[in-house]
Amino acid sequence: MSKRGVSMMKRIQSTLASSVEKLMNEREDFKTRHEEKKREILEHPAIVSFLDKHPEITEATIEKRLNRLYEFMSQSHQCERCNNLQSCPNLVQGRTPVLQSVNDDIHLSYVKCPKLLAYEKAVKHDRLIRGLYMPNEILKAKMDNVFLDPNRAEAITAIDQFLEVAKKRLPQRGIFFSGPFGVGKTYLLGAVANELQSLNISSTLIYMPEFVREIQSSISDNTVQEKIDVFKDVDVLMLDDIGAENLSAWFRDEVLGAILQHRMMENKPVFFTSNYTMVQLEEVLATTTRGNVEKVKAGRIMERIKQLSTEVIVGGKNLRHS
Repeated sequence: MSKRGVSMMKRIQSTLASSVEKLMNEREDFKTRHEEKKREILEHPAIVSFLDKHPEITEATIEKRLNRLYEFMSQSHQCERCNNLQSCPNLVQGRTPVLQSVNDDIHLSYVKCPKLLAYEKAVKHDRLIRGLYMPNEILKAKMDNVFLDPNRAEAITAIDQFLEVAKKRLPQRGIFFSGPFGVGKTYLLGAVANELQSLNISSTLIYMPEFVREIQSSISDNTVQEKIDVFKDVDVLMLDDIGAENLSAWFRDEVLGAILQHRMMENKPVFFTSNYTMVQLEEVLATTTRGNVEKVKAGRIMERIKQLSTEVIVGGKNLRHS
């Protein structure tokens, strides 16, 4: 071999030797870091406690699942230090890692933390009251704020009786609040809804005139049945100001009638407010938007209303002008 070839070979051998030495050093450095990280993981108090409780987990399994143990170690387990759910630093916000031994293997799962559970409870609690076309004042009404006078005594007594039964089971009949304009009938609905909320009983409040228009506009997009089904199944349905608007025969029989019939069969109560008494309301329901008088069909609706509620007269001064 020529001198040039020998020189080139020496350079190649030197380069290879340097590369091998560098690779070995990198491997040694990686091994050192790996061992340090492994020691840190296995000295973590929660992991030590877990492995002590599960002696069936072998060293080979521990080595194989170091990544899971590291993930567990790197996540926060001290939810009380979080100010709120949004500040949760974990990979899955609002969930805390939990180690489990399954078939002698290490499994990592995430469970809901106290703050996530509290948030979900609050959301569920808020959703227990659903108001359609109802002002916030009504949705935030409280029994403590109900104006007390002899004209409301019967109504308040009826509400108290309903709520007392509701603590054990859902009553089969609601209340039909009848009385003149402005005496606080709608406010009573909101107050009852909030009391029911504290008992984890859902309610939906509907302002009838707007509900009629909503259903009529839903004919074009074929969502009528979908909306009717919502009102059929809520725990407590509240229809505010029934009789305030003349109903078409179709709405009276196919919408209102269907909802009331379903709730009557399922023993689910309905609350009503009206400026009319039940006797007067029957006359109103008998006259359709076309001017037809259909007393038999109106009578059927009223029978369902009477099955679903007990009439209570609400009197007193007009609170809206006080």
